[in-house]
Amino acid sequence: MADRVTVIGWDGSPLTAAARSALGAATLVAGAAHHLALPEVPPAAERIRLGSVALAARRIAAHRGTAVVLADGDPGFFGVVRTLRAPEYGLEVEVVPAVSSVAAAFARAGMPWDDAQVVVAHRRTLRRAVNVCRAHTKVAVLTSPGAGPAELGLLLDGVHRTFVICEELGTGREQVTVVTSDKAADHTWRDPNVVIVIGGPVTAADGGWIAGRDPGAGPRGWALPAEAYGGGLGEGETDLLRATQLARLGPRVGDLVWDIGSGSGAFAVEAARCGAAVIAVDQDPDACGRTTAAARHFGVQLQVVHGTAPHILENLPEPDVVRVGGGGAAVVSAVADRRPQRIVTHAATRDAAELVGRDLTEHGYDVECALLQSVELDTRAWTEKERSVAFLLSGRLAERSP
Repeated sequence: MADRVTVIGWDGSPLTAAARSALGAATLVAGAAHHLALPEVPPAAERIRLGSVALAARRIAAHRGTAVVLADGDPGFFGVVRTLRAPEYGLEVEVVPAVSSVAAAFARAGMPWDDAQVVVAHRRTLRRAVNVCRAHTKVAVLTSPGAGPAELGLLLDGVHRTFVICEELGTGREQVTVVTSDKAADHTWRDPNVVIVIGGPVTAADGGWIAGRDPGAGPRGWALPAEAYGGGLGEGETDLLRATQLARLGPRVGDLVWDIGSGSGAFAVEAARCGAAVIAVDQDPDACGRTTAAARHFGVQLQVVHGTAPHILENLPEPDVVRVGGGGAAVVSAVADRRPQRIVTHAATRDAAELVGRDLTEHGYDVECALLQSVELDTRAWTEKERSVAFLLSGRLAERSP
């Protein structure tokens, strides 16, 4: 095992005295090509080009001497420290941090970032990173080859965002470029880069109390009453039904939700308040307008698509969970063909519920059905005001990786 392992963050500025001292005593140095070219790296030290951190960790664990790992920015922030500290390597790690690339990117942009979401995009998580960019107004994306600004822009098709692209921060080739998301694919971008994705006006409001998205923003509670949406909710939008649908779907940050037959936008808005990206679809232009207005009122980001399902669904990005509020069995079947993890819908009669349930079962979903009945009482006289009945159907596939 290495006698000592020091992880040094590098942001392009001169190394600190502690970093120079550790590097000068190193008998093994691991890092990217530009790190290994630093003049402070001892000529006699063994050098490891850092590709797989796990492979480097095994090499370091077998080394008898003093090891240094060089990494860009703060190596404890989405960096190599997590892997090096894994129990299977048995390494004792000291860290000399530097300014993280995210902090540097926002500094170049002259913007605060305590209210930003930070995501890592690589080929496996690119879709989920894009969903966060859909759902939030300020996101920093740590990119990787094949999951960079061009790919982000292509997958944000139909959603306007502004990109601040910071290439090779801290080096002599550093460059900061501002483009709209639809133009990002027209360029070739150098790695490494960080993309700041802006989806709304940047305000000078007072700072919050928690980094990232404030979980207390907006009114308290879920399945808000009809009055919160201006009244006039349609069939299938009752408080109890919406609450149960949300519980069955469990939308979360990184998910993409389809709300087909969005109506007033009540369900779409509440899914967006969970942090998920939402595409609301309706064939009625007035319903699309109400959904847009509701999203603006509650301060959430969502995409509204005017069109008739199932045909309009063909070109939409892959969903994680779907609520079918209108369109019946044909739309549910088309949705099931796209294999979202979870689907919820409702039916007015048992026969209609059985038809949808059989189709979901044939598509490989585990199906549950419940008869929901709610009775609203006037608490002044304790008399019945309104009664609603619906069959709630939900289909679930086995959990999949991101």
